[in-house]
Order: sequence, then C-alpha cells, then structure tokens
Amino acid sequence: MNKKDFLKQLSEKLKGISREDKQDILNEYEQHFTIGLDESRTEEELADSLGNHNEIAKLCKANLFVKKAEEIRSPSNIFRAVFATISVGFFNMIFISGPFIGLLGLLFGLFAAAIAITASGITGFFGIIYESLFYSKYIVIGINTFAGIFICIGITASGLLLLIGCIYLAKVLYTLFIRYIKFNLRVITGKK
Repeated sequence: MNKKDFLKQLSEKLKGISREDKQDILNEYEQHFTIGLDESRTEEELADSLGNHNEIAKLCKANLFVKKAEEIRSPSNIFRAVFATISVGFFNMIFISGPFIGLLGLLFGLFAAAIAITASGITGFFGIIYESLFYSKYIVIGINTFAGIFICIGITASGLLLLIGCIYLAKVLYTLFIRYIKFNLRVITGKK
C-alpha cells in the first residue's frame, strides 16, 4: 500500500468528525510519510509500519473526542468519548463501560435522592399550612405547627444542599473519568 492509498483509506475511516480535525490527522500521517521518505524508506514500508488504518482511525477519534470532552463539559461529549474509547478494543468495553455505568448509576441515585428530599420538605411545608388553615375548625397555629414548618424547611434545605453537592460531585467525577479514559488510551497505545 502506498502513501496515497493509505491516506485515502484512513480518510474514509475518519467519518463522523469535522473536516478540520480530519485534515489535521491526515496532515500528521502525511508528515510521517515525508519523514520516512527522507530516511530512505519506501512508502510501502512506512504504511506497514504505521499499522492498520482502521485501528488508527479508532484511536484518533477516541483521542479527539476525549480532548473535546475535556475542553467542553457536556453529557454528549462524555458519551462520545466513552463510546469512541470502547470501540478501540474489546477490553475497553469492560474497563470503560463498567465504571462509566457505575458512576452514572451513582449520580442518578444521588440526584434522585436529593430531589426527593427537597420535594418532601416542600410538600410537607404546604401540607402543614393547608392543614392549619383549612382542615381544622379553627385557625390554630400552635407550637407543633411551627415545629413542623421549621422541620420541613430544614428538610428542604438539606435536599437543596445535597443537590448542590451532587452537582459538584458530578463535575469532579467528570474530570476524573476523563483522566481515566486518557490513562486507558495511553495503556492501549503504549505511551507514557
């Protein structure tokens, strides 16, 4: 396989990324050929030494999506990075998807708990107000009513604090998981 065929096949495998990113990757591999030809190697030797263009495209996409997820924090970027990294190899399905699903479940559970605690405090507050004003014969606001109101305010505040904590935890876990994916890619490629 010569340089032209290698770059053409690599370009075909780099579907799903922007034209600029694709061109950057192709330029990088074109430089490999230029340097190798300067060292008196043939195009066929260089194409063989670079490896399978399909695997190269998978690694390039994974690195690109991880870089984008690192720059712009969003659920879509992290999902693209995870799925691109999983496509690199079979063992990544276990080493990436397992922890990712576990962390996603943990965050979902914590967010659900925070929302449920907040909602229970709010509904308790309005329930006490409703009972005090409309359910009894007389409008009686006693010590129990005030205690119930303050307990419900405390429950609502606790739920909101937990929700804020979950948001910060999600940011920290996002950063740590991007580092884990990058570590995984370095292990696969043999880079330090």
